Amino acid sequence: MASSVTGIEDAMQTTVTECSKTVRNIDSVYVKDIKALVKDNKISREVICNVSFRVE
Repeated sequence: MASSVTGIEDAMQTTVTECSKTVRNIDSVYVKDIKALVKDNKISREVICNVSFRVE
């Protein structure tokens, strides 16, 4: 799960950035769920993703 105040694409990029620290050959990201949280009248987006990668 990753979150962003700027948008869903940024949250997905955060997911890929974090996963790529330990996983190589990432091919795709499947967004399973999107949630918008409101705090102090500001929206934060959260995404729950599956990350696909190739095993060599």
